[in-house]
Amino acid sequence: MAESCIAPAVSQTDDVRPPATVAHLGHVELLTPDLEASRRCFVDVLGMREVARTGDGVLLRGSGEYELSGLTLTAASRSGIGHLGLRTRGAAELERAVAGLREDGIDGDWVTGPGHGPAFSFRAAGGHRTELYWETARYVPAPADRPPARDRLERRGGPGVDVRRLDHVNLLVDDLDGAVAMARRHLGANVLDEVVDDDGCVSAAWTTFGQRPLELVFTRDPARAGDRLHHVAFWVDTREDVLRAADIFVDHGVTIEVPPAQHTIGRSFFLYGFEPGGNRIEIATGADLMLDPDPPTRTWTAAERRRGVGWGTRFPPSWTEYGTPEVGG
Repeated sequence: MAESCIAPAVSQTDDVRPPATVAHLGHVELLTPDLEASRRCFVDVLGMREVARTGDGVLLRGSGEYELSGLTLTAASRSGIGHLGLRTRGAAELERAVAGLREDGIDGDWVTGPGHGPAFSFRAAGGHRTELYWETARYVPAPADRPPARDRLERRGGPGVDVRRLDHVNLLVDDLDGAVAMARRHLGANVLDEVVDDDGCVSAAWTTFGQRPLELVFTRDPARAGDRLHHVAFWVDTREDVLRAADIFVDHGVTIEVPPAQHTIGRSFFLYGFEPGGNRIEIATGADLMLDPDPPTRTWTAAERRRGVGWGTRFPPSWTEYGTPEVGG
């Protein structure tokens, strides 16, 4: 397996600034061994809406997503991530990214999926199936769901947490340096933060494509397996929504791994738990926008991370030991 140890501060000033290619994280496919239980959790507890069904899956959306769907649940023998979808900034940017990937010996296939047009599907350096697409289906609410305000996509007040949108995904990778380099070179990602362990290796990197504080997080897989998921995060509007989500999790028997607290990196307010399929999910809000178009990379030490996050909250061992699919599981 590949060793992962990149020098500190892999910032944009170290080499040529990557071209703006990806607009944002568009959707994520989660695999679940109990499709119906996972669907009930995301609909009844998180408050997402079912918009379509495929042969073995369900498409869901948050109330603030302009695309048809931000999450696909697919029945599988194990939990984990099926693929992630990244929408490019245009058709030309999609063609340029595909050409660059192929020049580097990374081939793939053109596929179509529910909710978007032709997508280039390939295995990223971290092993995760990734789709790049431009054409997309925008969500059009039914007449009964149309709010009076033109700048809102549907009426509020649904069940459960009422998450607004898919926010980010944290991927467990074996080849962390390769995953970060590919995200920068071919996808145009900015590296905002990184953690350097005592051994001098970067153990995690936070990247974004626009003004969000993070969209793709790459974490060195302690099992050295790669192609695994740490967590998927969903956005709510306020801290009070996160606190309310904790009550809803308890009321519906959703296991809470880390109760509400504040992150140090990004300063978002969060709640972590597990959906019935075994995948870790986060409810998040409050992070700072990144308005700097050429941000320097902030390097955090292992000692700083050991102090806990935000207000001193310390995570349980499962935080670093568990990912999906479980190794050997």
